[in-house]
Amino acid sequence: MDRLESSMNPLLVLAIALGLSMDAFAVAVGTSLALPRATARQTFRLAFHFGLFQFLMPILGWLAGEGIVKLIENYDHWVAFGLLIMIGGKMIIESFKFSEKKRGRESDPTKGSSLIVLSVATSIDALAVGLSLAALRVNIVYPAAVIGLVAFLMTGLGMKIAPVLGKIAGKRVELAGGVVLILVGLKILTDHL
Repeated sequence: MDRLESSMNPLLVLAIALGLSMDAFAVAVGTSLALPRATARQTFRLAFHFGLFQFLMPILGWLAGEGIVKLIENYDHWVAFGLLIMIGGKMIIESFKFSEKKRGRESDPTKGSSLIVLSVATSIDALAVGLSLAALRVNIVYPAAVIGLVAFLMTGLGMKIAPVLGKIAGKRVELAGGVVLILVGLKILTDHL
């Protein structure tokens, strides 16, 4: 029973949520750099989806049980790496192909398949957290809600501070954003090797 109570400590849940949100924060910075100017709508859309996926993935891990999660745990980092490399590479290529005006209209990573891919890539680790909490027999609703809320807030923060970083990066902000996504993918990969 002590083990169960200690796993529900609000500070521990917050620490887990902050750890899981670091990838979402970094990807939000990279995504914002890919946009000529991130609007409030784009910021909310990305933060909402990252928060939603970070909320749902622990629940899915908790519900899936050990069997299903064990099937993907050996290569989940490769999936996240591949998704981030794909989106980051696309952003780098587009940074050389499109004018600033056209890029803002046609390449918005806060929409469509790019949004879903980024949401999945930044929340795969939360699936394993859900499995861990199931093994500890922890009620998943509270931790999942905290994880989702923290991811939402950290994503919004990443989108808001990116313009300052964009001034440092100069004209090729989409190139810088693509590089950031690739670096996040490499970090995920090296953390699991």
